Amino acid sequence: MSESTNQYLTFTLGEEVFALDIASVREVLELTSITKVPRTPEHIRGVINLRGRAVPVVDVRLKFGMPPAENTVDTCIIIVEVSLGGEQTVLGALADSVQEVMDIEPGDVEPAPRMGTSVKADFIKGIGRHGEGFIILLDIDRVFTEEELSQLASAGEGE
Repeated sequence: MSESTNQYLTFTLGEEVFALDIASVREVLELTSITKVPRTPEHIRGVINLRGRAVPVVDVRLKFGMPPAENTVDTCIIIVEVSLGGEQTVLGALADSVQEVMDIEPGDVEPAPRMGTSVKADFIKGIGRHGEGFIILLDIDRVFTEEELSQLASAGEGE
């Protein structure tokens, strides 16, 4: 796979559409049972069993300071690979729904605005124009801090 792809997986949180670089996405799962792990932050929902491996699941809505939502038939877990301190970590991101894989050309991406979005701007790679609307392109490696990922890693080891 080439280093820089212009393909993104789009997903929704409430009314907003977000996108992840397809290179960081491993797979999309239907919502499965999530085992809560004691003493983890609220936005860490717990761990799921992914082919015998405990994978931590993050509620992206809560992580971004959005209100929690009821799970629906569309709720899914996006399995992503994040690079942290030179190590690859696999985790699940809980999303309201996954939409599609789409091409967003670099010329259609603007830098992130500094205000007016519920998501901290340093998580945002840019804003992609798509038709009349905009899609928030997330930098998955910056969405999670090292401290959070060490909490996630220890959550995953508790199995």
